[in-house]
Order: sequence, then C-alpha cells, then structure tokens
Amino acid sequence: MKQKLMTIKNHAVSLILDTKDAKELEQIKLQFLGKSGSLTQLMKEITTLAPEERKEIGVLINETKTILEEAITTALTKHTTVKKENLAQFDVTEPGKRPSLGHIHPVTQAIEEITSIFEKIGFSRVRHPEIEWDWYAFGALNFPDNHPARDDWETFFIKQEKDPKKGSVLLTPHTSSGQIREMEKGKFPIQMLNIAKTYRRQSDASHVPMFHQFETLFIGENISITHLKGVLDYFVKSYFGQDRVSRIRPYHFQFTEPSFETDVSCGVCKGKGCRLCKEGWLELGGAGMVHPNVLKNCGIDPTKYSGFASGWGVERVLAMKEGVNIDDVRLFYANRMEFLEQF
Repeated sequence: MKQKLMTIKNHAVSLILDTKDAKELEQIKLQFLGKSGSLTQLMKEITTLAPEERKEIGVLINETKTILEEAITTALTKHTTVKKENLAQFDVTEPGKRPSLGHIHPVTQAIEEITSIFEKIGFSRVRHPEIEWDWYAFGALNFPDNHPARDDWETFFIKQEKDPKKGSVLLTPHTSSGQIREMEKGKFPIQMLNIAKTYRRQSDASHVPMFHQFETLFIGENISITHLKGVLDYFVKSYFGQDRVSRIRPYHFQFTEPSFETDVSCGVCKGKGCRLCKEGWLELGGAGMVHPNVLKNCGIDPTKYSGFASGWGVERVLAMKEGVNIDDVRLFYANRMEFLEQF
C-alpha cells in the first residue's frame, strides 16, 4: 500500500507541474482527488488492512492529499497570474475588427439572375434529380442505344443494378431529363425552367466536368419556332445587353426537330476572335422544337401539342456577360479568392 501511495503522489505531482492551464489542472484534480479518483479509491481500501497498519496508512494518505491540494493551489495561482498578465496587454477600449463578410458565388449570382429573367415571362423554376435513370437522360429523349453520349467516356455511370424499364443509373449529363419528368405530369401548358448541376467527361477552357445548365421547356397548342426565337432573343438582350448579337444555326439533336445551336457575339474580343471564342461567336447551347417521338414517349399527342426546348450552360453564359471577360470557365472552380472577390 505504501508503494502504491508513493506512485500515485509522484505521478500526480509530475502532472500538476506540467499543466498548461486551469482547465487541464481541474481534470488532474478529478483524476486523483475526485469521487472516483485514484487517491480516493485508495482511502477506501484502508478497511481491508490490519488494525495496526490502518493508522499509519491513514496518516500517509492525509499527508499525500495535503501535498496534492497545495500543489494544485500553487499551479492554479500561476495560471491565473499568467492569464491576468495576458489580459493586461489587451486594450478593451480598442474598437473591434469586424469579420470580413463574403458573398454568394458568381455562379449562384448568375442562377438567381437567370431565374429572375425567365420568371418575368411566365417560366416556373422546377427541380429534378441529378442522379438519374438512363430512360430519362437518353431513352425517352430519342437517343438510340448506340449513341456516343451513352459511352463511358462521355457520361458518368453509377455501378448499380439496372432497372428493367429505366435502365442504368448515371449522373445526369444534361437538364433535358427534366423535360420528360415535367411532360409526364400531363398538365398543360408547360412553361418550365430547370437549373441544375450536370456532369460530363470534359475539361478545357470552355468545359468543366461538373457544371450547371438551365433548361427551358414550353409545351402547348400551336407553339412554333417564332415563340422559340422570341424567348431566345429576350434572354440574350436581358442578360448580355442590347449591344450583344445572337444567332441560331441549324444543327442536330436527338430530342428536337428542327434543332439549332444558339450563339452570341463574344464579349471578350467583341467578335474579333480570341482563345475563348476562336471566331468571334460563343456557343450558348442547343435549342429546337420538341421531337414528336419525345412527346409520344411522354404520352402526349404530337398532333395536338407542340413545344420548344433549350439548354444552356450557366458558367458559359456568365463568362460571356458584358464586363466579366473570362476566357477560361475553369476559373469558377479554382478556389482562388483573388478571382472570386472580384464579383
């Protein structure tokens, strides 16, 4: 018992001398002098000793307890004095420094502005899954089974058991899957704006593996290319400014017929040609009249209803905005504060 008591005393004193603050000191006090402390537990063992040993061990335990309490008091005084000295160096009358406040990311700013523009002409914002079935991303959109977009080098597929009807699971490569989900509801007219993250295996000055798209869809009776062109022109003028020129070019998309590529004059080089645009024009994205097969896949009669759709990249249109002058969309995700603080 004497040896055990000596070990506890030496260990406790060593720890007390090495403490760095009052909080650590309190933990040591509980470790040795608390209700479950090692010294307290040793005191309870006195009853197991022979009568002639109890008095001697009792005196030694009380002496050890006194030594530890005095050491703790001395150490606590030391820590309190150091704390007061540190406080004395602090001028409580000095005005505080306000923490710097950040702002929303430029891509989020663009999403809010795009949403506001389309809401003014009746488009409603919707949200649909980013982890999608092949049926919604490709099948219902008139993509054949052997289409290159369905290749592993183009689309991020997820290892999961296929659904007999909906196929594989993937990270949606475009917001066009939202078209199918909206048309399946069967409520007309449809005037949808879908903004979401999309994923493709591309990375260069005008592409990133994860980016945002905004998709418009208008389905109703007697909808024509005239309505599509009007909406495209309205957005270009509202977002880029009256001095920016837009154009549409015939193209091919599986889910629209006829299909178009939509371009806007480059805001970096003013149409002269640069690293970003190469020939003075920047591709905004695709557009066109919804393919009759897509309408049929959603249970819609193409002889009664028609519509248009468009899909553009948020980062791309932001890079083309007047005064932004960004020639590499990868900068938006480079985590460079000196870049982000400009917005």
